[in-house]
Amino acid sequence: MVKVLVTARSFALCDEAKALLESQGYLITWNPVGRPLKEAELLELIPGMDALITGTDEVTEKVIAAGMPTLKVIGKYGVGYDNINVAAAKEHGIQVTYTPGVLTKSVAELAMGLLMAVTRNIAAMDQLVRQGKWERITGTELSGKTLGIVGTGNIGREVVKRAAAFDMNIIAFDVWPNPDFAAQYGIKYVSLEELFKKADFISLHAPSTPETVGMIHAKSLQSMKNTAVLINTARGDLIVEKDLIKALQEGVIAGAGLDTFAVEPLLDERFFSLKNVVLTPHAGSNTRETVARMSIMVATDVVAVLGGNLPHYPVR
Repeated sequence: MVKVLVTARSFALCDEAKALLESQGYLITWNPVGRPLKEAELLELIPGMDALITGTDEVTEKVIAAGMPTLKVIGKYGVGYDNINVAAAKEHGIQVTYTPGVLTKSVAELAMGLLMAVTRNIAAMDQLVRQGKWERITGTELSGKTLGIVGTGNIGREVVKRAAAFDMNIIAFDVWPNPDFAAQYGIKYVSLEELFKKADFISLHAPSTPETVGMIHAKSLQSMKNTAVLINTARGDLIVEKDLIKALQEGVIAGAGLDTFAVEPLLDERFFSLKNVVLTPHAGSNTRETVARMSIMVATDVVAVLGGNLPHYPVR
């Protein structure tokens, strides 16, 4: 019997995707802990599996080797696949797939939601009202302010479209600028250093690479305005978290809205006492529409590979 390990937690919310796997007669093992799995946990579960549908679990070289000789396909439920050792998978002849283009709007909307939550102190005022305190906290308007976009890929461009509707001025940094899109939305490409200095709000949309890991650190934070707000819906390791915590504690920047963290789930309690940060649990893609699209895409490709066919969305 074909065995499939599903560790991507939201996948189970899509009945159509579950039915697709079940219709093939696969024996499905579900995530037993309700959070991303560590390497050691996957090492216990992966032996004998024919397929793995993963979210942000630690799919290391050891995990992939432990899945041999049965493992044939790793389906990434999501766009970023830096948590998977793709090189090791290819060495073992394992196909890796992903779900490109399905979560851009939902992540962009959360980025804007976090920006508004931080600048208008929505979470803090909600708590005050619940405590019986009719106290208002003065916020900041978005209109006329400068938004700095780090990375103008699919998600970054969707954020630009939404920010333009708020009459924001937009500057951007990208190693591969998009001049046509920039002209359409009046974007000015600048150096990363200039973006840090000029932006009132900064939204990160860069992948996790050796060049981008730790790009937000003590020095870059010091170069920002003390009224600046940092939004991260990309990857947690883009930020040196101890430096950000210190900057938020000391008022080096005004606030942050964070959906991703270097270690997930978030365990660093220093974040919890900060009143100028809004925290969400890596939920950028967690809308009903995106969950359905991603689940069906990854399930379809897993079924294709297990059936001896090529996937629609391979990681190359």
